[in-house]
Amino acid sequence: MICTDGGGKYRKRVKLTSLLQAGHYFLMDFHWSVKNRDAQNCLQTRRSFLGYSHQLWPAVRLWHASIFQYHTFSFSRRVTCIHKILFIIFHLAKFQLIMTDYQNPNLVVHPGKVRSGKITWRSPSNIALIKYWGKYGNQLPRNPSISFTLDAAYTETILEYGSKVSDKPGVSVDFMFHREHNLQFSEKIERFLTSLLPIFPFLSQIDLTIFSSNSFPHSAGIASSASAMSALALCLCSLEDELFGTLSDDAEFEQKASYIARLGSGSACRSIFSKAALWGETPDVKASSNLYATGWGHHLHPIFTTFHDDILIISKDEKSVSSTAGHKLMENNPYAETRYMTVDTRLKRLITALKSGDVERFGAIVEQEAFGLHGLMMLSEPPYLLMQPSTVAAIQRLMSWRSSTKIPLYFTLDAGPNLHLLYPDESASKVAAFIRSELLPFCVEGSFIPDRVGNGPRQL
Repeated sequence: MICTDGGGKYRKRVKLTSLLQAGHYFLMDFHWSVKNRDAQNCLQTRRSFLGYSHQLWPAVRLWHASIFQYHTFSFSRRVTCIHKILFIIFHLAKFQLIMTDYQNPNLVVHPGKVRSGKITWRSPSNIALIKYWGKYGNQLPRNPSISFTLDAAYTETILEYGSKVSDKPGVSVDFMFHREHNLQFSEKIERFLTSLLPIFPFLSQIDLTIFSSNSFPHSAGIASSASAMSALALCLCSLEDELFGTLSDDAEFEQKASYIARLGSGSACRSIFSKAALWGETPDVKASSNLYATGWGHHLHPIFTTFHDDILIISKDEKSVSSTAGHKLMENNPYAETRYMTVDTRLKRLITALKSGDVERFGAIVEQEAFGLHGLMMLSEPPYLLMQPSTVAAIQRLMSWRSSTKIPLYFTLDAGPNLHLLYPDESASKVAAFIRSELLPFCVEGSFIPDRVGNGPRQL
């Protein structure tokens, strides 16, 4: 893909590449299902692939139809079906279409001709309303998700660049977190940038210094990786545009930034967009993709465009189980397939509520999702619990207050103990008084972040 092709050819390739990536992991899952005689998972893998099938030529549609009935086949018919699948995958692989999205070997700079410069982006966190939990392949979601983009919870990233002066091969980067060296973060960023060399080959030809800081506690369940990786992705795309002028179109810039952010952290792809974003293929949204998120803020009813999300800081400690580990544990979660089979229905109901302005229905769905997310954690093997006693106590107090006052105050949780309070702007003064009088005692050092639906990232 070359960014200057006008977009049409690229989008066609993305669809095909997405198909092939999904097909590869689909086949792996299906082999496992057959081996373990898991008919339910056979049907689930078919469901996961359903969104691609209508775009495919007859041979692949035959593949899809065969897969649907695979668990009923005789041994000989199973062998024939596997052969068809392998033929299609490997025949197409000859054309080097797998994993080629955005790869551009022409994005190289002339040695000694790179001027020094600085790029700064501030990118917000986001709060998932329908949760993404479980992934496959290279940061691809097992189910679609939708989120509000926040405002006050953000990462600010400064990228300084200049001509490479060292002889070090590959990526040369110095990373600072809150103006201090952090070996763990530095190694992660260097690995991430190295993995992006097929997309940004110029990264091996320049020296980089990255300064990153958060407006909120890191690794406490406020999607710090989402804001951090989206800010870095935006800096990298801006750098490409400054060096080569290839991303002048705003829609193309956002799509590529979302794609790059996803490679660093799945949920980061949603932070690129104003107000709301949807990520993951779903039959209810034609533009949806597993490869990048799409902006969804323009679909929101006006009442949701000014919605508040106050974050109660129940704990500032690093989580006992990281989100990466949590996603991994979904692979063997006995309730995972049930989750994936039902999430589209819940997403459809939430989309209807967000469009119509039905706050009560919205609240019921997002609270159910929050309990569902943490329920999946507790039902993992081994089980784990990220909520703390103060989290549960605050939820109980909230529910009691809502029941007595009839004020539409709802909650959700990300993968951590901290509580997100969701409510319309018209209730702000009453909710603020309730937080100060009854909920702050549950917060560490009485701290919380008053936040709301925001307008997305901005370049500083």
